[in-house]
Amino acid sequence: MQLPAQSSLPHVQPLLQALPAAVQAARAAGVLRVDASALQAYDSSTISLLLEARRQALAAGARFEVAGAPEPLRALAQLYGVDELLSLPAAASPSTP
Repeated sequence: MQLPAQSSLPHVQPLLQALPAAVQAARAAGVLRVDASALQAYDSSTISLLLEARRQALAAGARFEVAGAPEPLRALAQLYGVDELLSLPAAASPSTP
């Protein structure tokens, strides 16, 4: 499932409507992979969409993955305490010698 550049509140409803077909395909593939690499404008409704996608994927017996999540989306998920649930841990900071 590819997320578009804009996935804020006005744009989430069509994505939610497309979710059952994506989950159906995920059931056959064994994984629902959400590609977030194109995201440019998003808000907490995007987090809600990802949580719903995860819920539906797991209910269908498929794994759930998010690929290409921009760092600000990871930070937003962390703010809401769902970064690990969505497998969006914060990027590793460079280690200092």
